[in-house]
Amino acid sequence: MDVIERLESNVRRYCRMFPVTFATAEGCHLFDDSGNRYLDFFSGAGALNYGHNNPHLRSKLIEYIQGAGVVHGLDMTTTAKIRLLERFESVILKPRGLDYKVQFTGPTGTDAVESALRLARKVTNRNKVLSFTNAFHGMTLGSRTVSDNALERLRTPSDAPSRGDSSSCSPAEGSAVTMPFDGHVGEGVDGIDCIDRWLTDKGGDVDAPAATIIETVQAEGGVHVASYEWLRRLEALCRKYGMLLIVDDVQVGCGRTGPFFSFEPAGIYPDLVCLSKSLSGYGLPLAFTLIRRELDQWWPGEHSGTFRGNNVAFVTAAAALDYWQDDGLCREVQRKGRVLGSALESLVRRFPNVLVSVRGQGLIQGLECASTSMADRIRTAAFERGLIVETAGPGNEVLKLLPPLVIENAELTDGLKIIEEAVAEATGNRGANEQGGQGS
Repeated sequence: MDVIERLESNVRRYCRMFPVTFATAEGCHLFDDSGNRYLDFFSGAGALNYGHNNPHLRSKLIEYIQGAGVVHGLDMTTTAKIRLLERFESVILKPRGLDYKVQFTGPTGTDAVESALRLARKVTNRNKVLSFTNAFHGMTLGSRTVSDNALERLRTPSDAPSRGDSSSCSPAEGSAVTMPFDGHVGEGVDGIDCIDRWLTDKGGDVDAPAATIIETVQAEGGVHVASYEWLRRLEALCRKYGMLLIVDDVQVGCGRTGPFFSFEPAGIYPDLVCLSKSLSGYGLPLAFTLIRRELDQWWPGEHSGTFRGNNVAFVTAAAALDYWQDDGLCREVQRKGRVLGSALESLVRRFPNVLVSVRGQGLIQGLECASTSMADRIRTAAFERGLIVETAGPGNEVLKLLPPLVIENAELTDGLKIIEEAVAEATGNRGANEQGGQGS
């Protein structure tokens, strides 16, 4: 850790939360350099839906590398790219009646968001974009513009040193408008009606936006879930005003909520879809922007990047689609999600003074705590017992659980037991059967 302190930038975050040196990983577990085992309910912030070093994906990757397959190819045609596109069409798009073109963007989720925003503005010849409270879409300039800046400010530690004048790093003003996410204002206030009224208020000289960008489940924002009815009404609003509907499925796509796309149960058909994180299946950088065919109005090279051709990620992404040839994984994720949610609800009933609520879908579940300090204490106590879990929300007050989709029932039970013990310790109510100590 001395090397990290001496050489790595202060911007590092997760190594501060989990201060050990990890050496190996397999399935749902990480192992540090002392041989201690940790159950992973973080999954690389959603980038490891199929677990660490998934053996099926690993075998395909090793075979490709040992065969001297192309690794870097810009956007040139390779056998790995062709196989991925054919598999994605046959396994994902056609069964769902979706007619999308695939844009290989830069390798991360924020790259996919940037391309979607830029294309929406190009197609509509408009500038503004509607985004939502507590949204997070990435760390590059355009993505930060449509993220809730209040979320970033509120999550800044109170004892953080002054950052000085950061105006040169701030998103461009006026290019995005933040609207209330589903349920954000509270009962009795219809957020969609508010947006509709805002758009029709000619006295306010409001220009129609180019697009609206939405996470169906706000992961970094605290695991807020949009109802299917709200999403359908949002889509109708987009059609009414000629806005494009962009769904950011970077963290909650690829099966995190159950179906491959989180928006499927709502019955909506987004104009643009952003995918990354678990798209490669193996934690390798890969991102798509899916574009409705008639909207693919790029001219060649208009949106480019050196690392659009991560062929080893193409190989593992194609192999990961084997999990989606039927609905078995979807049903398992939904079942495990109910188990996880039910156990967390029991904790809320048991500790009502410190735990507030549970929210989520499938295997993204959030346990809202009464304070940031309580969430942090629970996270720390869980880590000391061998469970990796992170916090989210405007004040990091939500324990966000992202176990791998392929987690075994016994491993899920083990993780829930650790969370229960961690809550008990954080509240000073240690149970008689608590084991304590680190996983091994």
